Amino acid sequence: MIDRYSREEIKKIWELDSKFNYYLRVEIAVCEAYAKLGKIPADNLKEIKEKASFNVDRIDEIEKEVRHDVIAFLTNVNETVGEENAKYIHMGLTSSDVIDTAFALQIIDSSKIILNDLNDLLETLKEMAFKYKNTVCIGRSHGVHAEVTTFGFKLLNWLDILQRAMKSFEYALNEISVGQISGPVGTYSNVEPEVEKLTCEFLNLSPAKISTQIISRDRHAKFLSSLSVIASVIEQFATEIRHLQKTEVREVEEGFGKNQKGSSAMPHKKNPVLCENLCGLARVVRANMLAAFENINLWHERDISHSSTERIIFPDSLILVDFMLHRFNNVMQNLVVHEDNMLKNTQLYGGVVYSQKVLLKLVEKGYTREDAYRIVQKHALDALQGGDFKSGLMSDEKVTSILSNDEISSCFDVEDYLHNIGKVFDRFKQ
Repeated sequence: MIDRYSREEIKKIWELDSKFNYYLRVEIAVCEAYAKLGKIPADNLKEIKEKASFNVDRIDEIEKEVRHDVIAFLTNVNETVGEENAKYIHMGLTSSDVIDTAFALQIIDSSKIILNDLNDLLETLKEMAFKYKNTVCIGRSHGVHAEVTTFGFKLLNWLDILQRAMKSFEYALNEISVGQISGPVGTYSNVEPEVEKLTCEFLNLSPAKISTQIISRDRHAKFLSSLSVIASVIEQFATEIRHLQKTEVREVEEGFGKNQKGSSAMPHKKNPVLCENLCGLARVVRANMLAAFENINLWHERDISHSSTERIIFPDSLILVDFMLHRFNNVMQNLVVHEDNMLKNTQLYGGVVYSQKVLLKLVEKGYTREDAYRIVQKHALDALQGGDFKSGLMSDEKVTSILSNDEISSCFDVEDYLHNIGKVFDRFKQ
């Protein structure tokens, strides 16, 4: 199915008009802090809050002359509040006090959407895991058939992985939810720490324990890293679906619209295009993470080499992860599950994947492990060459001399392999 992605919330948060609105929120919060400390008269604060505004076109016009976006923004705001009130705006601050504090607010508001997306996907995965709890399928290691599992058990693992990714994201979000109002090089030379404390309270931020004109970029690298983990685990899940949709496997398929076409040349094609798309986007998010790590290394107390990259990597990564979570949730909700093929794939070559049970049963009856392994491996490898594993065992006197046909058949009981998975599911009932 085509993913009709229509939400624009995160995009709006990072648009230019919105960015300056966050700047204005910070400036007004600082004024409120000063007023609470008796540094700005109540009437002036009231007028500032009523009149303060900006116009992006006017800011652009001023910036062409002053070549500084924050100064252009402040000049425009000052024009709206009048000369008597303008003297109270940006008092004792430096540009990064506004930029970095506003940046935190943008990240927080974007992250609220990401958290909603994560919760939606977690709900879908949990529902599907329990739905397919007993749907038998093959487990694979090295890409090769190993032993039986269930499709629900596979999805339960995805649920656990994504829950951890969400916890990491929440931790990183908390680390980045800080503001600073500390002035040039962060020494509070012309602004008191109490102003910072009150400003952050008004904005629901924590004040940075220390800042050096900027908030240290290890916080931001950690946040981008958490987004990259989310993108990477979605890629992990999408890659599994891509494999399971292979023609020779065909255990699941992406939903396919009534009028959808898979190939311009081959009418039979139904391709896992949505999952392929998600795998590609994960590479972009991880690449953006690398830039965030490069931004940790700034000259002395501050330079602006990080600024140009952050204008790209943060909105792009947040928008991409939002899109990826929404799209993958759509994939899962419309996933076609071929339960019959899943069961059929466990029975290939006469049930060769039940070899361990046969091995253990022979050891239990008196064979050494080494002798039992040789016997079972011979029949398993013969089966993989076109034979039948179970039939081969039943025709081997070394096996039938100590195992009855019923005992051999009991080794192929799928329920015996899966009798403990319910205990794992119980851990996820909350």
